[in-house]
Amino acid sequence: MATLEEKIPELSSMKKYPKVINYKGNLELLQRKKVSIVGTRHPNQYTKMMTQSLASKLSISSICIVSGGAMGVDALAHRYAGTHNTIMVAGTGIDIRYPKINAKLIEDIEKEGLVLSQFEIGAPSQRYNFPLRNELVVALGDVLIVAQADLKSGTMRSVEYALKMKKQIYVLPHRIGESEGTNKLLQSGDAKAIYDIDTFVKELSGFDILEQKQDDFLEFCATFPSYEEALLKYPSRVFEAELSGEISIKNGKIFRV
Repeated sequence: MATLEEKIPELSSMKKYPKVINYKGNLELLQRKKVSIVGTRHPNQYTKMMTQSLASKLSISSICIVSGGAMGVDALAHRYAGTHNTIMVAGTGIDIRYPKINAKLIEDIEKEGLVLSQFEIGAPSQRYNFPLRNELVVALGDVLIVAQADLKSGTMRSVEYALKMKKQIYVLPHRIGESEGTNKLLQSGDAKAIYDIDTFVKELSGFDILEQKQDDFLEFCATFPSYEEALLKYPSRVFEAELSGEISIKNGKIFRV
């Protein structure tokens, strides 16, 4: 772990720049175009599927995914972006992997991606830490995506930060009675709906996923499988794709280049 010496320009939009930022991982991710994804700790099946697709396709398009490491939407966003292409903002000291259920995921992000914390070493999980964490998550992203949220939730606090920072907010469209927080944002005009993920990714990144040659093997690699899994399913394609530079292999995992 180390302390970040230089200021992060994006954080100038925060009410107060953090006194200190500790980190573990790859600081080069801060130079990427970034999108913040947040949402409920208890996503429904539709939200799970759409969050996985969003994080994966944005990552393939060289956009870094930022989230808060919590259960639910946060963990899905980190995992499907690929731990090499995600920034987690902790609500505890940098030496604490919280929540424990995500400890392995957080460890992988420390090794391959980037974990940031504005709290002192050893700082435990406390309620007042998380609004501060949420503000930093929102500030880092060029835009904010809210996958699912109840009206009275911590996620809607993130929305308040985004509105104050004048960030564009996007939400997944939900049925009446589900995700009432995001539906209210659509009703008020404070957010735009993502009706087609491929179109959204193209507009945000300039990368047209639909124009890419359909390749079941490369689609499989976009889920960041283990080397062993890929060898079992596509024994010949693994070597061919590695030689051609279509994939890279790091720490026993396959990444689509």
